[in-house]
Amino acid sequence: MARQFTKFQQKAIKNFYDNKEAIGIQRLGELVTDLYLAEGKARATKWKQAAGALEKLGVKAPEIDKIVKNDDPTALAKKLEQLMAEQE
Repeated sequence: MARQFTKFQQKAIKNFYDNKEAIGIQRLGELVTDLYLAEGKARATKWKQAAGALEKLGVKAPEIDKIVKNDDPTALAKKLEQLMAEQE
């Protein structure tokens, strides 16, 4: 049975999908900051989250693997800058 959404809910859902890429880029920016500060097990978790965020943004798997393997937040920050430039 199909779920009926109110007009407000429909608009909220539409806005989410319209801004999905911007939301992903913002999340990736937060992860870059977290990676600069994280250590040990928390750092590994943040890298997994960053890889998932990059995948959702359409970055190819070999490029994601290279960034994660190098464990370099600066490389991730450069990729973030590139993604932001492409969005504009």
